[in-house]
Amino acid sequence: MEFENRREAGRELAGRLGYLRGRHPIVLGLPRGGVVVARQIADALGAPLDVLLVRKIGAPGRPELAIGAVGEGGVLVTNADILRRLRLTAEEVDEAARRELAELDRRALVLRRGRAPLPVTGRTVVLTDDGIATGASVKAALRVLRARGASRIVLAVPVAPADVLEELSHSTDHTVCPNRRVWMRAVGNWYRDFSEVSDADVVALLPDPADDVPEQVTGRSRDR
Repeated sequence: MEFENRREAGRELAGRLGYLRGRHPIVLGLPRGGVVVARQIADALGAPLDVLLVRKIGAPGRPELAIGAVGEGGVLVTNADILRRLRLTAEEVDEAARRELAELDRRALVLRRGRAPLPVTGRTVVLTDDGIATGASVKAALRVLRARGASRIVLAVPVAPADVLEELSHSTDHTVCPNRRVWMRAVGNWYRDFSEVSDADVVALLPDPADDVPEQVTGRSRDR
């Protein structure tokens, strides 16, 4: 299945998540592209929307090679195989993680504009992205949600490698993915339009902290 764009992918997932209507879920998107997908799901379910921030950790001198990820609350996930192969010390990993945590905090201020994260304790949470490659970011996000007390986690993504989904399923209560691929191309190859999403685009999709009545409660939506 190929999607026209992230919005279409979100509508496809929303159709598969209809059973959650009336169960008062919270929808969380991983910035940036995952928030476009999440907006469609939140609107369809009449659910509150927020971001869940994670950052990939690049190897020292090789930032394109992910050695793990960090998440809100100081969560750290690393790829043990890559760490062994690169012979990285604990000090090198810690330093790289600290840099990404600082950037994560900065982006939280930019995207939430002073809003506190939506509380998820005891709630059903739908976590989504526009696709999964290695799964490091999603794994960190799942740990964040468990640490914050989410009672039920539904992972919903348009496309992902089947083996990665199988591994992640041990940390979720339900997984929805229309495209479980044995052989995975780059995530963008499953979209006809995979245009870059900016921080400003993400902010425009999220509730305005200046609203007297939060959008996520009333179910109002802008023309997106």
